[in-house]
Amino acid sequence: MRFTPHTEEDRREMLRQIGASSVEELFSDLPEAVRLDRPLHLPEGLSESEVAQLLADLAAQDLDMGRHVSFLGAGAYDRYIPSVVGEMLRRSEFYTAYTPYQPEISQGTLQAIFEFQSLIAALTDLDIAQASLYDGATAVAEAAMLAWGQTGRERIVVARSVDPQYRAVLRTYAHGRGLEVVELPLRDGRAAAEDVTAVAEGAACVIVQHPNFFGLLEDVDSMVKATHAAGALYIAVSDPISLAVLRPPGAYGADVAVGEGQALGIAPSFGGPFLGFMAARQEYLRRLPGRIVGETADKDGKKGYVLTFQTREQHIRREKATSNICTNQGLMALSATIYTTLLGPEGLRQAAALSIEGAHVLGDGLGRVAGADLAFSGPYAFEVAVRSRAKVADVEAAMLKAGMLGPLDLERFYPELPGYMLLSVTEKRTTEEIGRLLDVLQGVEA
Repeated sequence: MRFTPHTEEDRREMLRQIGASSVEELFSDLPEAVRLDRPLHLPEGLSESEVAQLLADLAAQDLDMGRHVSFLGAGAYDRYIPSVVGEMLRRSEFYTAYTPYQPEISQGTLQAIFEFQSLIAALTDLDIAQASLYDGATAVAEAAMLAWGQTGRERIVVARSVDPQYRAVLRTYAHGRGLEVVELPLRDGRAAAEDVTAVAEGAACVIVQHPNFFGLLEDVDSMVKATHAAGALYIAVSDPISLAVLRPPGAYGADVAVGEGQALGIAPSFGGPFLGFMAARQEYLRRLPGRIVGETADKDGKKGYVLTFQTREQHIRREKATSNICTNQGLMALSATIYTTLLGPEGLRQAAALSIEGAHVLGDGLGRVAGADLAFSGPYAFEVAVRSRAKVADVEAAMLKAGMLGPLDLERFYPELPGYMLLSVTEKRTTEEIGRLLDVLQGVEA
């Protein structure tokens, strides 16, 4: 509520109706020892206009992406969102689109989920896709649980080049189920097939991100081959924008594809809400978490949508449940659907191509920056991992002074990489902005 409407007279009347003489009498059953014997530490009350101004002043202190050029990425990207996305999301039909507990009367919601599933299946080149994952991290963990349930094997293999926050959530899931998590080492910023061969025997799955956390392209063909030779499932972690220009997971043999859908028309918004996605081959249909909407026809032959699968424990016996994921993420899935449909294949390719081109303008430009160079060799996209003699904190301070956000200090997640940082480029970053960034990097003393 924007304001409290109760007057003193209202309060007295409410107390009279319930037979209490005072508010204190309402709490008379509480022991004195647990009662607060002092006033709350709250400031004096303000008028509505004063509160509005205070909040505006506080908001002005935020370093938002509207007033700063963002070179931060690592899973949360400042991509251009056409205004029509927000306009459609604000339609009243979608205000309360949470979970279709009575699905038959939620045809609009079901159709939006069906369209989202169809788009994810097309992007990943896999047979089926579901809805209802919180974010990329839970998508990775849920995919690992799918592999565990499918194979009965209790070892999860994950590349160290996978987003470290995804790996942290995976370890949390695995710990509660007594599963072993084995990480593939970094070799020039990537995973290697020989390491997969060394540890995949007896594993439920191998999880590899492509492009990986550093923006590097992995040798997915050799790792899929090594994974399947060991009888494990290959789980691909993908950026959906990259799938417009790179081979999709289904094309190179992945069994399951997961990722973060934030790049599809969802603002970073202080880290959420985001949107996880998952697609898989047909044989894993009944092990997918969340829900799957199907298209059908009613008795009159009219097209309709039904909640075909719902695998969480609220609907079936807990011990038989695939997952306890409860969210529908309906509004986020709708946002991704509107964005993807609006851009279409060509628009997605342009967004991806411009991002990759900008990343290489930045990477190539490092040649004129003393004390800084590319951290790893080989092809890369979106992210640029940089090794610098300057302190990353000094780079961050200099960028902020120049009105820029970034970089990400990689030592935070990889203690073996001091002085390494990650910069991200999207289609919003201009050549002029990248040039300014290079000037800033040049100006930071090593």
